[in-house]
Amino acid sequence: MKKTLTLMVAALLMCATAIAKDFKVLVMKTTPEVQNVEAQTKVKNQLRLTAGVKKVETDFVAKQVWVTYDGEKTSAKVILAAMKKMGYEATVVSDGAAPEKAPKPTQVDAMSGASKQQK
Repeated sequence: MKKTLTLMVAALLMCATAIAKDFKVLVMKTTPEVQNVEAQTKVKNQLRLTAGVKKVETDFVAKQVWVTYDGEKTSAKVILAAMKKMGYEATVVSDGAAPEKAPKPTQVDAMSGASKQQK
């Protein structure tokens, strides 16, 4: 009975360790800026192909790109290299643990291409 309980506890601890990932958020500004739908789509699609990248968000108002990534599979250096390959020079604003508040999605008017920040 004790042996079974010990094995169950050990299995639970191993599962908890396997589930806990080292997710980080890289916030960067780019030159040229990601300022329209086409550029946003290009950046999101290309960065999602990078191993370890889990989520890509753009904030037109703050002129930033937020990339959530698995720190065990990739690094900020790899993501910055992917941005450079797409023709963007990226400057790191912050790189670390996921923030409590992510940027609000930006809506883009399909007719004019103008961006509107959600409230």
